[in-house]
Amino acid sequence: MSWHPLAGKPAPRSLLVNVPRLITTYYARQPALEVENQRVAFGTSGHRGSSFTSSFNEVHILATTQAICDYRKTKGISGPLFLGMDTHALSEPSFASALEVLAANEIEVMIQEGMGYTPTPVISHAILVYNRGRKSGLADGIVITPSHNPPEDGGFKYNPPHGGPAETKITQWVETRANHLAIHNNQEVRRIPFDSALQAATTHEYDYIAPYVEDLQNVVDMEAIKNAN
Repeated sequence: MSWHPLAGKPAPRSLLVNVPRLITTYYARQPALEVENQRVAFGTSGHRGSSFTSSFNEVHILATTQAICDYRKTKGISGPLFLGMDTHALSEPSFASALEVLAANEIEVMIQEGMGYTPTPVISHAILVYNRGRKSGLADGIVITPSHNPPEDGGFKYNPPHGGPAETKITQWVETRANHLAIHNNQEVRRIPFDSALQAATTHEYDYIAPYVEDLQNVVDMEAIKNAN
């Protein structure tokens, strides 16, 4: 087995991401929306990119969040939206942008206690637990993560009421609507200041982790009992 030459060594400066500049670019840079790779583009359930390449900027997130609000309305999805983010540098500003739009659209939003970070599976778990036995007033979610992408990338994914990644039919609808909004300078995007969004009556703190761990432990215990018999 061969080892990478950087194994066990501090990362060289050339490989490090300038996080303050990455976040500044998220807010400051206006993508050229006539350029295909600077438009909203969904891959597996979500939009990914970097503010350095003008493919993941505030313009995109505001438009995509409003598009998700519009999609919910067309499908009668009226339950809470479970919103979570990971530790990638662009996740925090994306979270703020999304919450501003969700609160302005008066959507009940569940966020991790203390604005903490959440692994992707807990969002799916929260959606499934809430929707169990329900036929109306269903919940859905947004997962802010680029998954395995490099540190300079951001990701913004939509999970419909079944809890898993959104199907192509859904992502195409959201993508088309988001690009329409962005091209028209997001004039149709509803938005309130971040502090107001945090304090909105529709924003609620929620412990994603404990219920997930509890259910996971129950599964482990069940398997142990099954194997013992």
